[in-house]
Amino acid sequence: MSTIELRHSIIEQLSHIDDDSFLNAIKTIIESKVNERVYELSDFQKKRVKSGREQLRKKQSIANDVLQKEIDQWLDTK
Repeated sequence: MSTIELRHSIIEQLSHIDDDSFLNAIKTIIESKVNERVYELSDFQKKRVKSGREQLRKKQSIANDVLQKEIDQWLDTK
């Protein structure tokens, strides 16, 4: 089914629904998609990303599986 056919099918089906709460939920989903925008990072977030990239560049990182083992060990001591 093409995008246009799918859109028409959904519109047709929606025209038969009388449930206000369901229609409001659909409206919220549609509005969130229509209002998508580029996420703007705060200065703090930009600084943290820059710091993380610098740590990666200096090979100051930890593998996810190693980190998960450390977390599991830490949780076992609690």
